[in-house]
Amino acid sequence: MGSVTATVVRPTDSNVTPWFRTFGAIAVSGFRRHATYRQAAVAGVFTNTVFGFLRCYVFLAVAGAAGTVAGYDRAQLATFVWAGQGLLTVILLWGWTDLADRIRTGEIASDLLRPVHPVTSYLATDLGRAGFAALARLLPPVLIGPLFFDVYLPRRWATVPLFALSVLVAVVLCFGCRFLVNASAYWLQDVRGAMILWTLSSGVFAGLYFPLRFLPHWLQAALWYGTPFPSLFQTPLDVLVERDPTPAQLGLVGLQVAWAVLILAACRLVQRRAERRLVVQGG
Repeated sequence: MGSVTATVVRPTDSNVTPWFRTFGAIAVSGFRRHATYRQAAVAGVFTNTVFGFLRCYVFLAVAGAAGTVAGYDRAQLATFVWAGQGLLTVILLWGWTDLADRIRTGEIASDLLRPVHPVTSYLATDLGRAGFAALARLLPPVLIGPLFFDVYLPRRWATVPLFALSVLVAVVLCFGCRFLVNASAYWLQDVRGAMILWTLSSGVFAGLYFPLRFLPHWLQAALWYGTPFPSLFQTPLDVLVERDPTPAQLGLVGLQVAWAVLILAACRLVQRRAERRLVVQGG
């Protein structure tokens, strides 16, 4: 274990066109990288579909004879489940350790020599991954669900574009959270503890296991305004099923954007602090 002081100077360009071209090229490479794992995508769709049936029957049982629970009717609950099963891989709450692995092995040093900031590079790659997941993992559950259940279809013209925006912001926000968890390897070397904590907390507080609307109102407010977790999963699904009026939906998406900006700024700050005093295993 050796200590290396890293000072990284990256070129700047007043013309933003090359920046967008580079960002797009990295995103496309991320899409192509994940598009090579077709068998894994098919297996993932099968698994998500099986769990979709299980979760949907459980939620419909919770609704019971009354047909509604926490403001959701049976059709909205079905849409919540099947869209959620598709979004699970698009947003990707878990399973990403690329940065932590490169920090542990020392390969992160080569990333710091590149002209593109690590946060920007990894974000572009993740957006490419999410693009492939939207085609391969989101569409199948969304198409399969209506074949077996009565689902809720949006009735407002603004819902679909607002849902697409909400999903995009959720992908960016989730990437930022995962980046921060991975970046703890700069100081901890072994991030398994941080990963376990992230896996447990994100699944419960993001609305993956059950809609957060099932919780008391004071606890909902504390989670929404005090943590970024509901903006990862619950908000896009609530927008899709039109759980709230349009002004409230816009407010939730605006809160998503605020969290995304804050978390990305934190990623930049953590990365800058790590570069000042970089500890690379093996020298």
